[in-house]
Amino acid sequence: MRKLSSQKKGSLMALVAVLFITPDALFIRLSSIDTWSLVFYRGIIPFTVVFIGMVIIYQSNFFKILFSNGYKGIAYILTFSITNIAFVISIQNTNVANTLVMIATAPMLSAILSNIFLNENPDKKTWIAIFITFISVVYIFYDSIKIGNLYGDILGFVAALGLAIGAVIIRSAKKLNLVPSAVIGKLFVASFAIFFVNDYSLNDNDLIIVPLMCIMCVAIPFVLVTIAPRFITAAEVNLFFLLETIIGPIWVWLIIKEQPTIETIFGGMVIIITIAAHSFLKLTKS
Repeated sequence: MRKLSSQKKGSLMALVAVLFITPDALFIRLSSIDTWSLVFYRGIIPFTVVFIGMVIIYQSNFFKILFSNGYKGIAYILTFSITNIAFVISIQNTNVANTLVMIATAPMLSAILSNIFLNENPDKKTWIAIFITFISVVYIFYDSIKIGNLYGDILGFVAALGLAIGAVIIRSAKKLNLVPSAVIGKLFVASFAIFFVNDYSLNDNDLIIVPLMCIMCVAIPFVLVTIAPRFITAAEVNLFFLLETIIGPIWVWLIIKEQPTIETIFGGMVIIITIAAHSFLKLTKS
């Protein structure tokens, strides 16, 4: 087998990660435990699973790699933690489609941040796409104010911003292995949630749903998403999250019949078409 190019490695990792993530919102909806208990388990189970795997692979070098990441590692831990917490609370406080549409803005946010901090300058087409997606997000926010979902939508946008910042941090530290920092980020998530959890018990279907979600939709993807930006740009990694924006609400609609509003469908379609068209133009140019 021929050696894969950096572009193919990064794209394959991002694709596999997002395919694992697509049922995540559905699992969150199907779980019956409260929000902070869910945040706790989505922190502690992936932390335990990946930490054990990393220690087996790297042994004592795990901590050496962790501490060698320096301030970029600390920044990634904080960003990763906030993103994880914001995503779960957003899903619990608005329509799944609304949260995932907010997540779809991450590529454009990555392009803006890459321009500011990495001097990866967006071209005219990218700035046009950024403007259109911004208007679409404002339109969805306006709809959410009317139906009382604004809190969840704002946290969805915070999660998207966190994804963008995290991808830019990884992109700026291509020579560093930030997976150990992501592992500690999961521990931070669980530790923060402890202050708000009232009940740790898992009953009935939650005994299956919660561990399955935490391993399949959280542990595996976060490792791949942390590695992928070392091979492709931050914006390219986040473009793969468009698949979650499309497939995630379909899972939820098929299983629990939760339908997004017309405004969310329209705004989401504009965002997806804009970013897809932008990606196509970039690929045909290269």
